Amino acid sequence: MANYGLGKDRVINAGEVPLYRLLAVVVVGLLILFGLSSAVAKVPAGHVGVLTLFGRVTGEVLPEGMHLVSPFKSNNVMSIRTEQIKESASVPSSEGLVMALDTSLLFHLNPGHAADVYRQIGPNYVATIVEPSLRAAIREATASHSANALYTGEREKVAQEIYVQLARELGKRGVEVENVLLRDIQLPATLKASIETKQQAEQESLAMAFRLQKEKQEAERKRIEAQGIHDFQQIVSQGISPALLEWKGIEATESLARSTNTKVVIVGNNKNGLPLILGQ
Repeated sequence: MANYGLGKDRVINAGEVPLYRLLAVVVVGLLILFGLSSAVAKVPAGHVGVLTLFGRVTGEVLPEGMHLVSPFKSNNVMSIRTEQIKESASVPSSEGLVMALDTSLLFHLNPGHAADVYRQIGPNYVATIVEPSLRAAIREATASHSANALYTGEREKVAQEIYVQLARELGKRGVEVENVLLRDIQLPATLKASIETKQQAEQESLAMAFRLQKEKQEAERKRIEAQGIHDFQQIVSQGISPALLEWKGIEATESLARSTNTKVVIVGNNKNGLPLILGQ
């Protein structure tokens, strides 16, 4: 009985694995999985990855895709896609009038400067430098133009001035400006009414000038036509003589004589001998 018991104990010990060994295998497996997952950096499309090591920017920038990196490095994803900021602000004109201006800014992060932007400004660079720069550029551009000019024909010029200033200021910070759009300009109601009245008066003045010009052209045409008729009459009157009239009378008499119609023709009269037609 004793041998049987000892043999039974030995069989149980050989078939069982100690619990601490199982725990060790699980822990090692988890560590390996964690290390592998930490060594893989994923960068989505339209983004770049800025690597940091214990909070320090290494200067390495990863393009989109999967990358193997040191598990001690952190991957900070930043978008390089075109972004839009819509700004609605009350801005002054050159004469001190306040207008409501709606502006859109299109921009994107320069991939080559992503590490510098992350180090010097941070991931929230849009709120830190882009938005304040846009507000300042809008105010500076509108302050040099009158409200009438902004409302009528200088929107593109103002948009270009804002673009140039932002491209200069943000370009050196690693942000590329694509376009500046002025969506709408709202003037005070009284000023808007006066500008529209002035524009209407200018249009009416232009219409009146056009009509006057047309009348002058018509008068000139009639003068030339009358001069032509006068010149024609002068030339014709100079070429008509009594002898010519008598000759034409003779030709007319011959034509009447050959006509089959019944008529009475008296050839010659007291003055010039032209035929007199008395009746048919």
